[in-house]
Amino acid sequence: MSDISPLVKRSLVDQALDQLRLRITRGVWTVGQRLPTEPELSAELGISRNTVREAMRVLAFSGLIEIRQGDGSYLRAVIDPLDTMKALSQCTHEQARETRHILEVEAIGLAALRRTDEDLVALREALGVSGSHYHGDLDSYIACDLVFHRRLVDAAHNPTLSELYRYFSSIVGAQLRQSLNIFPRRQEVFDLHIELLDAVEQRDPERAKALSRQLINEP
Repeated sequence: MSDISPLVKRSLVDQALDQLRLRITRGVWTVGQRLPTEPELSAELGISRNTVREAMRVLAFSGLIEIRQGDGSYLRAVIDPLDTMKALSQCTHEQARETRHILEVEAIGLAALRRTDEDLVALREALGVSGSHYHGDLDSYIACDLVFHRRLVDAAHNPTLSELYRYFSSIVGAQLRQSLNIFPRRQEVFDLHIELLDAVEQRDPERAKALSRQLINEP
């Protein structure tokens, strides 16, 4: 019996999550609104308060609600980030490339206009580490390359762009891994990163964007 109970309990929590997410997507609650209490939701859904509590914790973990101790639960968002990640993971190679053009190229153009001296120090450091791994282990290089690109986007000083790119960077990494498993790493491709950083340092957004497009289009 002890082996079965957790599965039953998990199923009840899943059912509660389905019902709560349905209310959120249908607009029953608005962002910023205080949600019904656990006893109220328990009565409405016909499930125990413990099940409601577990379901609410899952929603809080995913960023949909905020639980304020002693005050209640409030709706933070109507789109589940986990659904976003699921959609991203299912995109095609070409869709990922198009999205990267829209997001990364424009962000790097802004970075060339807005970067600070502190940004340049961080970018040089990241590019140096990336360069030391370029001809080594593939996964290590990809991890370092993503740090460099994230710092480029961060240099745009737009928190929304940075957050979007953090969601998307896992897809960028997968795209890069797929390409580099087929095509050999060429020094001239890495040198484009050096030129890109130079364009950002020289506050030349058009050159930075052109180099970013060239990098994205490289196999």
